[in-house]
Amino acid sequence: MTRSSQRILFLTALAALLFPAPSRAQNALGTAQATPVGLHGKVVDARGTPLPQSTVLDASGRILATTGADGSFEIPVGTSEIKVSNAHYVTVTVPISAGTPLTVVLEQPLESVIVSAYRSPLATADSPASTRILSTQQLRESASSALDGKLRQVPGFELFRRSSSLVANPTSEGISLRGLGSTAASRSLVVLDDTPLNDPYGGWIHWEELPSLSIHSVEVVRGGASDLYGSSAIGGVITVVPVRPQAAGLQLNTSYGGEATTDNAILGTLKSGPWSALGSGGVVATDGYILVAPDVRGPIDQPSNVHAQNAIAEVDRQFHESDLAFLRGGLLNEDRHNGTPFQVNSTRLWRYIAGADVSSFVFRFWGVEEHYRQTFSIIATDRASETPTRYGYDPATELGAAARWYHSFGSHLLVLAGADTHDVRASDDETLLTAAGGILNTTARQRQTGVYGEVLYTPSKWTLSASARVDHFSNFNAVQYTKTTSAVLPSFNETPFDPRIGVTRRINSAFALNGSAFRAYRAPTQNELYRTGQVGQQTTLPNANLVSERATGWETGFQTDLPRVGSTFRASYFWTQVNHPITALTLVTTPTSTLLKRENLGQIESRGISLDYATQPARWISLVGGYQYANATVTKYAQEPYLVGKWIPQVARNIATAQLRLSDPRFGVLSLQARNSGRQYDDDANQYLLVSYFRLDVYGSRDIGRHLQVYASGENLFDRAIQVGRTPVLTLGTPRIARVGLHLTWGD
Repeated sequence: MTRSSQRILFLTALAALLFPAPSRAQNALGTAQATPVGLHGKVVDARGTPLPQSTVLDASGRILATTGADGSFEIPVGTSEIKVSNAHYVTVTVPISAGTPLTVVLEQPLESVIVSAYRSPLATADSPASTRILSTQQLRESASSALDGKLRQVPGFELFRRSSSLVANPTSEGISLRGLGSTAASRSLVVLDDTPLNDPYGGWIHWEELPSLSIHSVEVVRGGASDLYGSSAIGGVITVVPVRPQAAGLQLNTSYGGEATTDNAILGTLKSGPWSALGSGGVVATDGYILVAPDVRGPIDQPSNVHAQNAIAEVDRQFHESDLAFLRGGLLNEDRHNGTPFQVNSTRLWRYIAGADVSSFVFRFWGVEEHYRQTFSIIATDRASETPTRYGYDPATELGAAARWYHSFGSHLLVLAGADTHDVRASDDETLLTAAGGILNTTARQRQTGVYGEVLYTPSKWTLSASARVDHFSNFNAVQYTKTTSAVLPSFNETPFDPRIGVTRRINSAFALNGSAFRAYRAPTQNELYRTGQVGQQTTLPNANLVSERATGWETGFQTDLPRVGSTFRASYFWTQVNHPITALTLVTTPTSTLLKRENLGQIESRGISLDYATQPARWISLVGGYQYANATVTKYAQEPYLVGKWIPQVARNIATAQLRLSDPRFGVLSLQARNSGRQYDDDANQYLLVSYFRLDVYGSRDIGRHLQVYASGENLFDRAIQVGRTPVLTLGTPRIARVGLHLTWGD
């Protein structure tokens, strides 16, 4: 060694002693920090959960350590580079530099961690359930201002009808997933923080209930999930993940566009020591449009619209590192016009939730107070006048509680157990406006109590799950009153047992096979049992003798992840059979009106394939989309054999979606969202055909400074006449609408 090189070496060593280099080293998939002596570290996932049984190797592939139950490890000093692998994650390479103890975070750019499929954190490739996640970015960059419109990016997601919730009658806002359709009630469950959002009386969803800025993300799990969630989870579970107050900040979003459509929301968060708080509110409104097709409109037809205000407030108290207690309250005040001067409805809904996450326990207590009002009329044949028929008032109260416990045994076994109960007391108070007059009031009570358990076993490259739930559902104290009489209506009790098994096999870090089988059920709502509903000139009679729907299903498929090219792809074949499905059976139809009655059919079946893909070949471009083929038909009904083989109403066999996103800091973001849906029928007899449609939406935004973003969006750019329903009069979907808006952000 020369004298010059010795001098350079001495100065380098002296500088390292006096001015130690920063210890952080990062790459796209992990971060690491190291100490100069006794290198200790920890391996966690994207949520900070320790990852036991992870393998730490040196650059040559020699095993240095295996992480313990808490994800910790220790490796010899002097290692310059390590590789960290786990059977359920992509192997990462992390350079080591001198410093403090290191933390390695294993992530997969296009494989999100989910929590709703099995109430346990699982990466999508390890979950037997087919899942799509809409991130904060995807929700914000949707052209639609309504949450249901944003969720239509998921293939197979649809409301009972194709119309937006901004102009739809609330009683047609149930969710269809996996080609199972819906009626007034949803065959899929929507939850917020483990508490149900489905309407306690009718089972539909109030899509304008939550301020848009209070929603962090949405997870859509397709396939039956009654094993953990009970009634209504036949088609799947949609989990709305709320924003949590973690720092001080303020956001404001406002937009305005065609048909006086506006979406305004504000979100403020505070944090002081262990306390934090959140307040959010919004105004969602549109003057709407006339749903009836132009060639059949009459003087009586007016725009259908909504004017709604929502709010939510939350206070959190942190205990230790991960324990949390919170109180949350929400309000929805909504008024709608349903297409004629007399046909209107309103909803006043208060929701409150108290919860605690303490150690291995989760507790939730919730309540709902709702007042729903709606007016009904008969429209003349020439659509020049209407005759009022009824005024309905439906108050409902729901109280519920839930508790869950989980514990890991070793590094591969997780056991979970829980119980929940909720009680609904409601009535349908109708004032008859016909010449005879009078009242027709029905009161009733429903209660569901369930216990469930799950075992999740993850040896090596396998994920094995088994879960089951026992529910006791009862409908009782049902009494119907008129001015002169009262009658006790049938009561019934059911005790369904809903098991589920699932298996996933990682072939390697990029490819996994999966399969699952389940039983599920949905109990009839009080709306289906006791209330006469009306949408347009389509009237549906109740049936107090309905029983629960029972479903059996399975699915199998694979997922492949290619991080080097930034792509992921999942394919599934699904099959679901529903016994005693509740449907609206046609009794009488005329050119201007239809009379239906709710009945339990013999059996329906939906089978098909679903594809989901995401690719990001470069930082500035990404493509996300999917496709669903669903052959959904009636397979049994002895009373009306001619219905066998008919399509399930309002279910298209082919649905495809795609979202192309282009981004550049200099120019902003451009997002194109396309949806293609095949033909479908509006009725059980398949007499009213709704033709296929293609719709293209666009969203564009640009940041101006640190705090301001301007954006514009356009829905249905080609202004297609999208057929929504035949009730039996033809109604159409949202025409072309453009909006412009501002999004302001202060603080964290």
